[in-house]
Amino acid sequence: MSNDVAERGTQSFVDDDFDPSVWDEINPYVDELLNRKISCSKCIEGIIRDASELSEHISEKGALLYIAMTCDTENEKKRSSFLDFVENIRPKLSEFSDSLNRRLVEHEAVGNLPARYDLMIRSMKNDIDIFRKENIPLGVEQTRLVTESQTINGAMTVEFDGNEYTLPEMRRYLESNDRSIREGAWKAVVNRRMQDEERLSEIFDELVSLRHKIAINAGFETYTDYMFRAMERFDYSKEDCLEFHDAIEAVCVPLMREINSERVGSLELGSLKPWDVNEKTGVGPDLHGRAPLRPFENVNEMVEKLSTLFHNMSNDLGEKFDMLVEMDTLDLDTRKGKAPGGYQYYLQKSRVPFIFMNAAGLQGDLETMIHEAGHAFHSIYCSHLELIGERGYPIEFAEVASMSMELMTQDQWGEFYDADDADRARIGHLEGVIFLLPWIATIDSFQHWIYSNPEHTREERASVWNSIRDKFGSKMDWDEYSIFRDVSWQQQGHLFGVPFYYVEYGIAQLGALQLWRTQRKDQQKALTDYSNAMRLGNTKTLPELFTAADIKLGFGEQHLSSLIQEVRTAMSELS
Repeated sequence: MSNDVAERGTQSFVDDDFDPSVWDEINPYVDELLNRKISCSKCIEGIIRDASELSEHISEKGALLYIAMTCDTENEKKRSSFLDFVENIRPKLSEFSDSLNRRLVEHEAVGNLPARYDLMIRSMKNDIDIFRKENIPLGVEQTRLVTESQTINGAMTVEFDGNEYTLPEMRRYLESNDRSIREGAWKAVVNRRMQDEERLSEIFDELVSLRHKIAINAGFETYTDYMFRAMERFDYSKEDCLEFHDAIEAVCVPLMREINSERVGSLELGSLKPWDVNEKTGVGPDLHGRAPLRPFENVNEMVEKLSTLFHNMSNDLGEKFDMLVEMDTLDLDTRKGKAPGGYQYYLQKSRVPFIFMNAAGLQGDLETMIHEAGHAFHSIYCSHLELIGERGYPIEFAEVASMSMELMTQDQWGEFYDADDADRARIGHLEGVIFLLPWIATIDSFQHWIYSNPEHTREERASVWNSIRDKFGSKMDWDEYSIFRDVSWQQQGHLFGVPFYYVEYGIAQLGALQLWRTQRKDQQKALTDYSNAMRLGNTKTLPELFTAADIKLGFGEQHLSSLIQEVRTAMSELS
């Protein structure tokens, strides 16, 4: 490694055979960056560029270890390898990052950097403000607990109808027109979940305590305040989130309950039970007794039809999707031992997105795949940006990329269905928008209370959770399963793994609805607005990214109401 940046030119800073899972191999690069002479802003730019290259290697290694672990949570070697990286590499990287940030930010030449670096320097200053060395082991312990929760969930299966099923596979029975089948399937899943309820509650108790200590160590009164800074929520506040909750309660909750009332009447249910509708997605049996929607038989069929769908929208999207398939960066089937949920993870060095999900042949699986494809498109659109910090787009806008793709593909769902079933899928998806927003308010409200009251008891937690559900949720008869309702928050993995990451889905949904509204008038403009904004990565602020897509960042009731009215109009047209 040369100290002379100019002499090196475009030569790689990191050797080809570098192993980013071994600290002794990382350490020489760290020492070089921390000791390199700085005499001007060009020197700082060179350090930022080389630190970015080093971060690409290390980030990708961490991503691959995480992917391997979540794809096979029962594999002790894969879990140990991931935890070894978390315990032995990330803590040292945290200290290095803090030292490097201070070195750059405190140098007088930082004021001479081009505007390109403004957001990066803002992030560095923020990281310096909240970094505390004593929080490093707490972060390691947090990851260990989260990994344990994922392992517990990944191991859950149930015996039903003579076969063993993963919990994602059981979702198909909850769409059955036979209420006794729905009830049996729901109870089988709940009874299985309750077997691990105690340990998951213990893990969550430990996480809340750890997170409160992290906040106090960093000089914050609550973990809520700490996370608003850690997540760089510079462009909206806690008060904005609370305003958003109120808007959802006023606009979406009455409409959701109206849909549920129609469900009760049409199906002659007497009262709504938890096996009659998914509170988060609005999915349930068809009101007219038609067979549940089944868009594909297997993952290969889904992928082939999605390729056609995206090519029909634009050659640009089609080629991007085909690239994912050709590079074999998809793990889509559900199986025992696989972590629940779905995600897209961008491999920073290879500049390739990886998509993980648990497909069981349902309409919800199709929507999830399109959602994760939207994330992948976003990653590919901004892959031209040189620095890792420029590609790390804000979470809120990442979800605009994915949620708008769900809505903008609706016109192409005939690739999976005949005309009638395609309309059924579209109506169900739009109903899902109405159901999801109250669930987002539920989860976000719950987190605000949890971390404002870190000393709470489990009884208090259950009481507050149920009161929040009463405020935002469906009117439902839980019978003898009220004990499960008390801990039903455990189904939302974000509460364990990515605290406070949930309101972003709501903020993004409003952005996605605006892009979809544009598309309903002018499809080409919507696709152009989408690509123009996604290409910016993290080079603009959140409001500027919204503006680049010709949409508005807002939280109020009037803004939400206008968008939900568009949803209602579209549903009427489809009906």
